[in-house]
Amino acid sequence: MSYKKSYEDAVKELSLMLMYLTRVQDNNEFCPYRELSWKGYDFQLMDQLSQEDLIYQPRSRRGYDKYLYLTASGRQRAQELLEEYGLCDKALNERYEFRSIFPHEADQAADIENICFPPHEACTPAMMKDRIEKVPDLFLVAVDRATGQIAGFLNGIATNEYSFRDEFFSDASLHDPSGKNIMLLGLDVLPQHRGQGLAKEIVFQYLRREWEKGRKMLLLTCLKPKVKMYKRMGFRDQGIANSSWGGEQWHEMSYVLNI
Repeated sequence: MSYKKSYEDAVKELSLMLMYLTRVQDNNEFCPYRELSWKGYDFQLMDQLSQEDLIYQPRSRRGYDKYLYLTASGRQRAQELLEEYGLCDKALNERYEFRSIFPHEADQAADIENICFPPHEACTPAMMKDRIEKVPDLFLVAVDRATGQIAGFLNGIATNEYSFRDEFFSDASLHDPSGKNIMLLGLDVLPQHRGQGLAKEIVFQYLRREWEKGRKMLLLTCLKPKVKMYKRMGFRDQGIANSSWGGEQWHEMSYVLNI
């Protein structure tokens, strides 16, 4: 005899999946990479989901607001349910798995770095392995589900400093696990996976993840032709950076996550 879910469990699971599938980008000035869903669900159900840390319901002086956020565990549970029910996710989440990097993927990441950056800008294989060994949780990789291979990634180190310097690229020991700021060290997407918004999605998910950890700010450096691209992702141009990594003149760009 096949197992049938109770009415209550079915409503709960279907509601969580609907919240996930109908989520939209929050236009909050300070953190537009949060995603919200508009409320239209049973109050008792939403309270239960809140108690289970699957959603977060913002409150104002007038009471609960008319929208909610899925927590990291809520999004993960919704994704698991979509697979269980045989339903489709958004296209990029269907094609790619987004997660932290595994130690055995260091060589693969170093190869991708050398494809995406010229030799004087790319980090060496030894530097990449050192970063992955010391700071794996500050990597976010997009893995092609069809091949099991990394299609792109973003990585950084945590610090309490507020300005970029060359040493962040070469010395992973500068990582401070309790640091409130993240220095982003490289956004890499293989050429065959470009043109579909994967780079933006990697940044989107990275920002959201670090916001949930309570980080205050993310900083990166880029060449002038990339400034507009990062501005479209919500970063602000701080002018010429102190870093001259690879003998280049870089722009320093920042993104405020939490005040």
